[in-house]
Amino acid sequence: MGSMGYDNDKKPREQQARRPSTATMFLLVLTNAASVFVFSGAGAALHAHVGRRYPAVVHAWSSAKLLRELNATGLAVAASHAEVVDLSGRLTAANKVLEAILGGSTAKRDMEAAREEQREAAAGGLWQRELKLGGELKLVVGPHRGGGADAVTFPSLGQACHRYRDELERYMNYTVGGECPSDEASAQRLMLKGCEPLPRRRCRPRTPAGYVEPTPLPASLWAVPPDTSIVWDAYTCKSYGCLARRGKAKGSYDCKDCFDLGGREKDRWVRRRDKEKGDERNSLDYTIDGVLGSLPSGSVRIGLDIGGGSGTFAARMRERGVTVVTTSMNFDGPFNSFIASRGLVPMHLSVASRLPFFDGTLDVVHSMHVLSSWIPDAMLESALFDVFRVLRPGGVFWLDHFFCLGTQLDATYLPMFDRIGFKKLRWNAGRKLDRGIHMDEWYISALLQKPRR
Repeated sequence: MGSMGYDNDKKPREQQARRPSTATMFLLVLTNAASVFVFSGAGAALHAHVGRRYPAVVHAWSSAKLLRELNATGLAVAASHAEVVDLSGRLTAANKVLEAILGGSTAKRDMEAAREEQREAAAGGLWQRELKLGGELKLVVGPHRGGGADAVTFPSLGQACHRYRDELERYMNYTVGGECPSDEASAQRLMLKGCEPLPRRRCRPRTPAGYVEPTPLPASLWAVPPDTSIVWDAYTCKSYGCLARRGKAKGSYDCKDCFDLGGREKDRWVRRRDKEKGDERNSLDYTIDGVLGSLPSGSVRIGLDIGGGSGTFAARMRERGVTVVTTSMNFDGPFNSFIASRGLVPMHLSVASRLPFFDGTLDVVHSMHVLSSWIPDAMLESALFDVFRVLRPGGVFWLDHFFCLGTQLDATYLPMFDRIGFKKLRWNAGRKLDRGIHMDEWYISALLQKPRR
């Protein structure tokens, strides 16, 4: 309580100024004594000597009363001083008790205030022109105050979004409560640049014209949905039939034959595609039944397929009672909508994102072609450690046709997998023969287990 001006050994300045000093008290008593002398009998003789112009005496009770009042005043001042000293001591003790009681809360409030300043400074650093932001973009960038554990929260927004402010402003330019713009392609470009997750928007996506109910399970797993199930504005092909025919045409497409459910998709992970004979353990093409058969019965229940195309791996696992979430991007095709139409769970997520699962929760993680040497080494190693994180102890990572050059295999990737800490249940490496025998291109297929301890 420093604002009250008290100290352990000092009186308040006001009280010090008001308290009479010893010299002052002596002068006061001396003056009183002189007054008594003048108005007493000795004073009467002096008056008689000068002609007796004034009354000869002053009643003794008047001077005695005055002296008593002065003495009483002095005693009252002394008592007041004692009370002030006592009050000062009590206030000092109370201050110490109060500070002890409130000390923890005060420190907590101070710490939270410091955190808030850091958060606001961090936001200001990313958005140096934040004061000029307006509309929905300002809403998704700025902090929001509310209840809960943290007094200030920031909306979820990709770290790299601030580098592409113009594109982000176009993405956030819409009518609140109205129909969202048809901007799937530009939104996905932002995601691939690191602006992931994208900010939420307060608008409604367009409903497809002629929408019909999906096919029931289990028939939906292998049924091509009607073209009226999605809006085709963002794609070159305007029908699923076009996407299926695209696989037979020349050109570079991601998973070019994924939408042809009656073609090669029907045999994926069920039959071996290589020309080798004998045990599957010597092959790059693992089958789902072969993998599940090598693990304790019933131990694989939930999992993830990274970059799962049109969802066929998840469909095959669903037929065997395993629930698999499929991540996929819409590269010139409505992959996520197609996966959902099959009665499976899609997740629109790039390979650079942290997997949105808690530690040690999944039984299996699968990746075919996606996690390969095209990803920078540091980012790839981070992704593999993230796979290790979400797998439960004893869970398995099915690395399916990992592509690399022969010179990278021993120098880069074998040491990388050793650093992560997987146990190799299976490991097969072989040349990529479809590009000619003189190309130093290799595939790795592996079944890697997270140790139980």
